[in-house]
Amino acid sequence: MSSTTSTVDLEEIRRDCGYSAILDFHLPVGLSVEDLQTLNSTVRDMLPLDRGHTLFRQGESFGALYVVRAGSLKTFVEGSEGDLQILGFHLPGDIMGIGGLTNEHYPCSAQALERSSIFELRYNQLQEVSASVPALHHQLLRVISGALVTEQRHSVMMGKQQAQRRLAFFIRRMADRYARLSRDPQVLALPMSRGDIANYLGLALETVSRLFTKMESDGLLAVNRKSVDILRRDLLDEMCGGEIDI
Repeated sequence: MSSTTSTVDLEEIRRDCGYSAILDFHLPVGLSVEDLQTLNSTVRDMLPLDRGHTLFRQGESFGALYVVRAGSLKTFVEGSEGDLQILGFHLPGDIMGIGGLTNEHYPCSAQALERSSIFELRYNQLQEVSASVPALHHQLLRVISGALVTEQRHSVMMGKQQAQRRLAFFIRRMADRYARLSRDPQVLALPMSRGDIANYLGLALETVSRLFTKMESDGLLAVNRKSVDILRRDLLDEMCGGEIDI
């Protein structure tokens, strides 16, 4: 392999060196081999997480960040009376547990929507490595910033948009995320329940079910129990009205 001062092709490293864990962290191109080896040493493989199993719970002590390797999870907060509010849905490459950086406890819970695989990044080790690997420090800042922007956009959408537009935004956002994963953005697997979608969008379950039916009858979607096919992306974009995504 090349010297430690040379930069590396991440796809070549994925094929030849087996650093599949850390490469799913969306690192920028230009890391040295030494940096990549150091960073990869902080990653712990985790056993697959079965559907319905919890990765971390609201109020638990913060000790690690997590990267989704495969599958999907939802994050949610639980109120004093047992009511739940879903905060987001997490796909491969997403980093989870960021909220624990602020108060040393996880402010929400994370639960697998399907059989999933997760990598653990112990935070104390991550701090040590990020001090010597500037690319990692910058990427962490980008991830945190991106999470804040997504949260702000969701708050704007919840406050201003009508029900049909909320669902249209959600579907378009999922399509764009699938495209970034090199998946077909027209065929969307939806591992979350309709109830989860309704909760996330601040709508009644009956409203979401009715809107899916209407969008199918209007020719925008072909709706199945756990997936939707986008038939008319142009009409979906028109329904979103050019507004910011969530």
